[in-house]
Amino acid sequence: MNNIEEYNEKNFEDIKHIDEYGNEFWEARELQQILGYKEWRYFSAVIEKAQISCSQSNNNINSNFGVNTKIVSAGKTTKPIIDYKLSRYACYLIVQNANPKYEAVALGQTYFAVQTRKMELTEC
Repeated sequence: MNNIEEYNEKNFEDIKHIDEYGNEFWEARELQQILGYKEWRYFSAVIEKAQISCSQSNNNINSNFGVNTKIVSAGKTTKPIIDYKLSRYACYLIVQNANPKYEAVALGQTYFAVQTRKMELTEC
């Protein structure tokens, strides 16, 4: 494995979560940081495009882009923010719709394409 592949896999594997049923998922705000998006408003536009792709492919948006509200500190107070619990497929769609000027986006495209194909082969 070369350095780019190691960087690629490590970053995306480091933010992967496993739920109580053994299902893997990624949190959108963590993926945002890895992909190099500094502002949520730009990344949420990418998520919206990915959701359209999901819908147009006759896949269930809710099962791939689960809305997850979090409470965060904002100075002396707290506020709710929107996050998403993303399936591997949702992450794949996000990186396909993300800005390719970010090096991490290209790495993400490779990672999620390869990992998705591996999952397809093990399910057959």
